[in-house]
Order: sequence, then structure tokens, then C-alpha cells
Amino acid sequence: MKIPAVLLLEDGTLYHGFGCGASGITTGEICFNTGMTGYQEIFTDPSYYGQLLVATHVHIGNYGIYEAESQSASIKIAGLVCKSFNPFYSRKIAGSSIQEYFIRENKVAIEGIDTRSLVRHIRSRGAMNAIISSEITDTDTLKKILLEVPSMAGLELSSLVSTKESYESGDPNAVWKVAALDLGIKRNIVDCMVARGMLVKVFPAKTTYREMKEWSADGYFISNGPGDPAVMDYAIETVKQILEDNQPLFGICLGHQLLALANDIPTFKMHHGHRGLNHPVKNIISGRCEITSQNHGFGVDPEAIKQSAKVEVTHINLNDRSIEGLRLKDKRAFSVQYHPESAPGPHDSRYLFDDFLLMMQEAKGVGVGG
Repeated sequence: MKIPAVLLLEDGTLYHGFGCGASGITTGEICFNTGMTGYQEIFTDPSYYGQLLVATHVHIGNYGIYEAESQSASIKIAGLVCKSFNPFYSRKIAGSSIQEYFIRENKVAIEGIDTRSLVRHIRSRGAMNAIISSEITDTDTLKKILLEVPSMAGLELSSLVSTKESYESGDPNAVWKVAALDLGIKRNIVDCMVARGMLVKVFPAKTTYREMKEWSADGYFISNGPGDPAVMDYAIETVKQILEDNQPLFGICLGHQLLALANDIPTFKMHHGHRGLNHPVKNIISGRCEITSQNHGFGVDPEAIKQSAKVEVTHINLNDRSIEGLRLKDKRAFSVQYHPESAPGPHDSRYLFDDFLLMMQEAKGVGVGG
């Protein structure tokens, strides 16, 4: 028997559906992802922490849950909104159904929603908080609960999803060592560096540069993660110190925004963000276009970059001309707003990990493959 549930948006818009996953109430900023596959990777991406995810594809759960595809140790979305929450799955290697998965992780979801209508509403009205409830359906009560939910703007969330202890991944005898600041890092980012012969040591979010430097890394990586980059003073200071010490640096998503902030380029809250697997980006250095995986609700101010003598744009979004990549003119440092590790998504941008390796080699005066 299906249990009635409701989705209430901050602007008062109400949707009726049916509860799935765990029974209960959950809140967060509502956002949507247009990917047709890769739901498990999306659920477990730490950058979604504190957000209610609208899946635009009709069927979610149809190929089950396979642990190897998780990008962190647990589901990070606050809740799920979908058209069809499918507990019957097709893959033999899957270990459980999506229903079993959500109950095990105590995550609330709602199905039976006209997600096309909902996405059009979000695209028009912009990002806002929302509440899903399969326990209370009284609108006035839910509105009171929703009023207590803080805006994503101004929230520091990376320290909540970061590793508590540092750890290493890769060959202990690898030639190239990368210190990664975990602000919500995805597993496949680490795997992409390990696959290129790097030993990666992942450090907690609030690790200082002095502490990371003791490990004698050849390069530094600043990860993706949730929340508002402008309030992350601790991470901005770390990036500044890495740059002052002339160390090779690569940033992805939140790391891209922090590199901008460390160079006096402000960030801003986007109208509804970019989340999907098919965003076209142009590399204006090479002239080539890439289809990219994206998940971000904040962006880098394009006007401020035009005034900067130190920072230049390397990639732009072909849909809205937003900044998708930058590099410093006088340092070995670059970043992209999108996700080249592509978990999920196309592999067009994996070359960026090769560029990072090359940058470290050049810093050491070593030829490619040395």
C-alpha cells in the first residue's frame, strides 16, 4: 500500500505524491539533475549534502545499487523527488534495490511527482528550500518547519562531510605524491589520480598548509564539496599559502571557486545552478569542446576576472557563458568548475588529470613519464 506524501516548496507550491524509502520528514535546498543514468553516484556525491534532489529521468532505481559505484561511504542528498521510484532492478551484480538502500540509509523520498512541471518551476523561480514529508501532510505545520531551514547561501558544510582522519590511496612507492584537501571529495577523483601513477594522501578539510607540507607532496589538489565557498576562510587561506609557496595546484568545482576567491575574484549564488551530465564547455585555449558532468550552485564572477591581472579564463559554458575554468598567469595553478572524473558522465575531460601530472613534472624539471 502506497503512503501519501507531500512536497512543499518555500514559495508555497505544493505537490502530492507517495512516500518511498524511509518514512519521515526531510528538508533542504531543492535542485534538479538532468542525468539519465548514474543515480547512485549522484546520491553519494558529498557536494549534494543538504539538498533535495529532483531526478528528471522517469525511472530511478531500475538497475539497482552496486557498492563499487558509490562516491562516498553514504547517501549525501537530504532527500529524493522522482516520478517513479523503482524497487525492481535488472542487474545481477546489484547488491540491493533502491528501496532497501534508502531504508538502510534512513533517507526519505517521494514519487509520483510531475518532475517536468517541478523542474520548469525551479528554472523559472530559482533555487529555494523545500520539505518532503510522508508523516505530516498538514501544510501549515510543514510551512512552520520550513521557515527554520537556513538558506544555502552562507552555509559552511565541507567540514561536515570531510574525512576525519587523513588516509593514502595508491602505490606507496609512486614517484608523484599529491596532497588532496578533502572538502567533499569523490572517490573517482582519487582513482583518476591513482590511475596515473600518483600516490594521493587525502587530508581533512581544516588541515593547514603547514601540516600538509610535512608530507612533501609534489602537488596539491583542492576538492569539490557542498556549501557556500565565500564563507570558507580556512580553505581560502590554505589555497593562498599553497600559491605563495609556488606549489602546483589543481582544483575541481568548490576547489575552482576557492582558487578564484584566493585571488580576490568573488563568487555568487546562481539562480538554479548546473547539475547534469551533458553541459557543453569550450576549452578556449585548445578551441575544443567537451561534454561535461556538473554539480554546482555557486559560480565565479565573470566581470571580476576581466579586471584581474593574475587570472585568465580557460573554459566557458556554451549554454550561458559562465566561467568553467581558470588558471593563474604567474603560478602553476588551474581549476575547472565541472567534474572531469565523470562519475557519472562522459570522459571528455579526463585529460585534466594528465595536465596536472605534467604540471608537477615541469615544476620538478622532469620530462613526461619521468
